[in-house]
Amino acid sequence: MDLASQTAVQLRERLEQGSTKCVEILESVFSAIDRRESDIQAFLHLRDRDTLRAEARQVDDRRARGEPIGPLAGLPVAVKDSICTKGIPTTCASKMLGNFVPPYDATVVERITRADGIVVGKTNMDEFSMGSSTENSAYQITRNPHSLPHSAGGSSGGSAAAVAAHLALLAIGGDTGGSVRQPAAFCGVVGMKPTYGRVSRFGLIAYASSLDQIGVFGKDVTDAAQLLSVIAGHDARDATSLDEPIPDYATEAKVAGRLRIGVPQEYFVEGLDSEVRKSIENSLQLMRGAGHSIVDVSLPHTSYALPTYYIIACAEASSNLARYDGCQFGVRAPQFTDLIDMMSRTRMEGFGSEVKRRILLGTHILSAGYRDAFYIKALKVRRLLVTDFQRAFQSCDVLLHAVSPTPPFKLGEKTDNPLVMYLNDIFSVVANLAGLPAISLPCGWTAERLPVGVQLVAPWRQESLLFQAAYALERLLSDPPRG
Repeated sequence: MDLASQTAVQLRERLEQGSTKCVEILESVFSAIDRRESDIQAFLHLRDRDTLRAEARQVDDRRARGEPIGPLAGLPVAVKDSICTKGIPTTCASKMLGNFVPPYDATVVERITRADGIVVGKTNMDEFSMGSSTENSAYQITRNPHSLPHSAGGSSGGSAAAVAAHLALLAIGGDTGGSVRQPAAFCGVVGMKPTYGRVSRFGLIAYASSLDQIGVFGKDVTDAAQLLSVIAGHDARDATSLDEPIPDYATEAKVAGRLRIGVPQEYFVEGLDSEVRKSIENSLQLMRGAGHSIVDVSLPHTSYALPTYYIIACAEASSNLARYDGCQFGVRAPQFTDLIDMMSRTRMEGFGSEVKRRILLGTHILSAGYRDAFYIKALKVRRLLVTDFQRAFQSCDVLLHAVSPTPPFKLGEKTDNPLVMYLNDIFSVVANLAGLPAISLPCGWTAERLPVGVQLVAPWRQESLLFQAAYALERLLSDPPRG
C-alpha cells in the first residue's frame, strides 16, 4: 500500500490502530520524492533524511510507551519558503535571502512541531510571494503534478504540488491575494485561507502586511481543517492576532445543516473559461439537489477589486522590502563604489524582475502627489468592498464561485504580459481585501484532465461555517446523487 497517497486522517487512524508507523509513512514519502521531485521541483530545501527518520522514530517510541501524541501524529508537513524555520534556509525564493538561515521558528512552525508534525522541507514559491505561477522563483520552476508542462499556480505552488504529488501529507503557505487557493485549485487539492488574524503572522516574511495570511493545504477538507486547528490561535507576538478560542474544525465541519449558497453575479463574466463555468455550475446543482438554497447576490464594486488590490499590495511591498538594502537585511553586492552605489547594486542584483516591478509601482503610488490619488482612494474602495460582502451575507451563509477564471495554463504562456498574469487573481484577491475566510476544493476536470477548483467564502471569523459548506460540497462531488 502506498501510504503517502492516503489522507492525513486515514493515516492517523492507521497509526492509532497500530497497523503502520511514522517511519513507514516517512519512507513512503521519501519514495514519492525520489520518483517525482526531480520533475516537479516542489522543494527548495529538503531536510536530512536521517534526522527526519530519528524524529519519526521518537514519535513511534512515544506511542509504543502509551504517551500522548499530538494531532499531527508524526506526519510529514511541507512549509513554504517564506515562513521562518530555525536552522533551515528560508530564502523567499530570492537571491536577496540566498544565505538566510533563521535563528527562530515562525509561530506556525512551533505549533506544527509541538503537535508532532515533522517538517520535511521548504517549498518553492514566486519570489517574495509575488506571482501566480511559481515562475518567478530565482531558483527553479515548479511544475503541475497532473501535467508537467502546466503551471502549479502561485505563489505557493511548491506547497500545493507537494501535497498533490504525495511528497508531503500536509503543507502550509502564505496567501496575500489567493496564493494558497489558486495553486490548490490548479493542483487538485484543498487550500484554505482563514480570517485575517486567525493565524499568527510572526515569522512570515512580509509582502503586504494588511493582506498576508498563512493558510493550509490538505488532500481533503478534513485534513485542511485539522491542520488549521493546530496552527490557529492567539499569539502575543503578532499585534493583529485574534484572541479567541479555536475549536476542532474537523469535527465542526461534519455538522449537518441546510445552507444558503450565495452566487455573486459579477463573478460569472465573459472571461470565465467555459470548462471552469461548467464545473462551478455543476457544484451549484449538486448543492441545490441536496436541499441547500441557491441565492443570487451582488458585489457591485467587484470591478474595482483587482486594481485596488495591486495598489495596496504594491504600496505595502515597497515599504516592507525597503529593509533589503545591503545594510540591514539580505545579501550585499560584492562590488560598489559608495553607499548609494552599494544599495542600488544590492537591490538590482538581489531582486528579480517581478519584485522590482512591484516595488517601483508601490514607490510611485506612495510618492508625493500620487498618494492621495491612488493609495488613499484604494483604501476607500477597500471599505466599499467590505460593505458589499456584509450586505451579501445578510441573505446567504457562504458565497460560491470560481477560484481562477481559467484552468492551469502552460508554463511560459503568460510571463511576457504581467497584466494578463494578474488577471488570474481576479476572483481571489477580494477575500484578502476584506479579511474573510475562503477555501478552494477540487470540483472537476477539464477535457485535458487538468483540475478545476471551486471557491467558498464565509463571513468574518466563520471558519466553522466555511468548513461545513466545503465538507458538504466535497461529499456531493465525490459521490453525487444518481438520478
